[in-house]
Amino acid sequence: MAQMDSATGGVFSRGATRFAPSPTGELHLGNARTALFNYLLARHAGERFVLRIEDTDAGRTRPEYIEGLLADLRWLGLEWDAGPGREDAHGPYFQSQRAAHYAGLFARLENLGAVYPCFCTALQLEASRRAQRASGRPPRYAGTCRDLTAQERERHRAQGLAATLRFRVPSGQRIEFTDLVHGPQSFLSDDIGDFVIRRADGSAAFFFCNAVDDASMGVSQVLRGEDHLANTPRQLLVLAALGLPVPRYGHVSLILGPDGAPLSKRHGAASVREFRERGYRPEALVNYLFRLGHSSPEHALLGLPELARAFDTSHLGRSSAHYDEQQLRVWQKSAVHQLTPEQARGWLAALLPEGIAAASADAFVAAVAPNVVLPEDAAPWVRIVFGGPPVLEPPDEQVVREAGPGFFAAAARAAVAGASDPAAITDAVRTASGRKGAQLYMPLRLALTGCRHGPELGPLLKALPAGEAERRLARFA
Repeated sequence: MAQMDSATGGVFSRGATRFAPSPTGELHLGNARTALFNYLLARHAGERFVLRIEDTDAGRTRPEYIEGLLADLRWLGLEWDAGPGREDAHGPYFQSQRAAHYAGLFARLENLGAVYPCFCTALQLEASRRAQRASGRPPRYAGTCRDLTAQERERHRAQGLAATLRFRVPSGQRIEFTDLVHGPQSFLSDDIGDFVIRRADGSAAFFFCNAVDDASMGVSQVLRGEDHLANTPRQLLVLAALGLPVPRYGHVSLILGPDGAPLSKRHGAASVREFRERGYRPEALVNYLFRLGHSSPEHALLGLPELARAFDTSHLGRSSAHYDEQQLRVWQKSAVHQLTPEQARGWLAALLPEGIAAASADAFVAAVAPNVVLPEDAAPWVRIVFGGPPVLEPPDEQVVREAGPGFFAAAARAAVAGASDPAAITDAVRTASGRKGAQLYMPLRLALTGCRHGPELGPLLKALPAGEAERRLARFA
């Protein structure tokens, strides 16, 4: 069904979800999951996905945060249909550029008598809150300026007092809505108190601009953090006063660390940038976030189209989700195993020494990719393969010496004749020494890599620089 845009008179051909971050820091996992859920909800329902930058906090907004946010969303694959760089008639999509739109709506509310100027200072408001708490009442605005006469308001202005604009909350009303996650919700207007919709500096407050922008941008469904649940009745009152359409709201659980505290840097990497720089794959992160507070019978690594088909708001949990990096590593391992050779080379390219032969680089990536979860796991093998003969620990050197010079003389000759053919080397050593099984392979592995475990020896041999296998084997002959 088409949705009317009451702010412009236009008609939206389909609904939309949105992600509306404030660029006051890096994109962290909680917001990334919110963006993902809204993206999947939009794609599941055949709706638009809107990105709106809520940059009205001029003191904390930085250009680098905006650039990083856009880069993180693109890296995750969450491309938006309308937003920065994809402007349409319902933009601009930076709230800092929408002041004229808000001014018109403020004027409508003033004409309706739904708002009034408030001259209370921060000190007065804090004193009122302290008094309310002392008497056992919940703190809310006491209505000090609600019924000022025109003359009193002019007198305050003449004294140079700056005024906020407060919404006049009607008394004796019950505000009800059905949350997509938490079900039926009910609030009494008498418990809310008149709230600020325009700050003293003239900028729009969150309660106001967040709600009216959803209406003017055709947003029909919103998933956001449960910390915004208490904001919803205020926003419903604003939309009702202006006669604007109301989206369906859903408030998703918070993400907690393993200790039960809100997820933060003390739990490890917290921003999407940090995960990207460590080498986590975007498909691993979105698959993990998809299942963090959202149950699903799907257990395979899925692409975004498949995740969208499987997304269901009825599967969103009401209890807090707990971040577990070990679970993320499971998805990362699955994602790495599905990389093409070209993707794997790009993933590990920054670790490889400059100037190595392309064939050697390809062989190295093919050898180690099945055994690593993050690029940092491959770093020791870069040193082992390209850093010269390994130094053996005493127990390992004893294993090598027990194999004997003849063992390694045969291995070195085979390495010269067969280059990096592991079968030729093991066949020659087996014939010369009569060894087999671990007695055959362990001395070879230790002499070539210095490690008892790791990637398969055959692929590693192909990655060694020309002549290096012979050199490492011959030193024990």
